[in-house]
Amino acid sequence: MSTLERAAKGTVVDSIVQTLADDIVRGELAPGTKLDAQSMAERFGVSRTPIRETFGHLAAMGLVTHRPNRGVIVATLSPETLNDLYEAMAELEAALARLAALRMDSQQRQALLELHQQSVHLVRDGSSDDYSAYNQRFHQMIFEGARSSQLLKLAEATRHRLAPFRRAQFRMDNRMSRSWEEHDCIVQAILTGDAEGVARLMRTHVQTVSAMSAEFVAEHQFRNPSQSRDGASSK
Repeated sequence: MSTLERAAKGTVVDSIVQTLADDIVRGELAPGTKLDAQSMAERFGVSRTPIRETFGHLAAMGLVTHRPNRGVIVATLSPETLNDLYEAMAELEAALARLAALRMDSQQRQALLELHQQSVHLVRDGSSDDYSAYNQRFHQMIFEGARSSQLLKLAEATRHRLAPFRRAQFRMDNRMSRSWEEHDCIVQAILTGDAEGVARLMRTHVQTVSAMSAEFVAEHQFRNPSQSRDGASSK
């Protein structure tokens, strides 16, 4: 398989992972629902190979489990596990933001400011998917600005597990505008080199994300399995 083919395959798997992860978090694929590889392959117009890879990614995120004689089952989303992950994320991001305030060069600070200022139209237009993509880039720039490879790896791994939950928060009323305001305070603290201040702001920011994500999940995950999307069967 060529490099181009591998990249294209990865893009397909990433897209399917995001779609199914969002379906699970929104409750469209209810806890206990069995995910059939052949049905999913037909739904997305792919072979079973990328579907098997997708199931592996979803399992690593804690969204599905493999059970003997039952196959792949949508997992119950544990509030305790979700809270533990966000607690770790809050501490990691606070540490990275603190280091970014100390280590970002002038070019990186300016790029962060410009990205933040350009994002205001996403709040106005109400595009949650576009704002989510911007939000990921915003946090990534801070991660990279911290210049700490080990903290970066830990943060990226934790963020990957939380990705569908972080996207879900932007479906809550007024969350995009509140998120932007929180980002604004974080940017200003980084620009002025307020390391301890930005650490507190980032920790609070992620804690707010945690609360919004938990609220969204609580409202959506307890649907009847019969309401799940076509291509999945439940027991």
